[in-house]
Amino acid sequence: MTPFIKKKEIKKDWYIINAENAAVGRLASYISKVLRGKNKPTFNPHIDNGDFVVVTNIDKIKFTGKKFQNKKYFKHTGHPGGIKETTPSILKERNKTQEILKLAVKRMLPGGPLAKKQLTKLKIYNGENHPHDIQKPKVVDFKKLNKRNLVKS
Repeated sequence: MTPFIKKKEIKKDWYIINAENAAVGRLASYISKVLRGKNKPTFNPHIDNGDFVVVTNIDKIKFTGKKFQNKKYFKHTGHPGGIKETTPSILKERNKTQEILKLAVKRMLPGGPLAKKQLTKLKIYNGENHPHDIQKPKVVDFKKLNKRNLVKS
């Protein structure tokens, strides 16, 4: 039986991931696991014991196959005929490359208020620089976790 962990016993770590040439889906899957706390032995689905994740070089992220042009993101405004669609290539043109990863991670988390709180622990930056050096984040070499995490172009 897994022991329940109290709020004051939760220790949140900081991780930094370089997203250069990383596959979007694999990166989002790993990030969602860390945000939820599934990488810890004290995981409980109703407690937020996940860690913070800082992602750098998001502007150099890659898709496999033809997903960059063909993948579609849909949202509905709530009005009749109000379905809107966009693609990753359109988001990149509008300088919203951070939204690509954020949408992928958001859709891998369960719905509800806890998932929204966990998504706020994701920090995404375009270049190498980020303001979280004071937290001393642990570097995760995402490309060495699996050879398929790296997209060769």
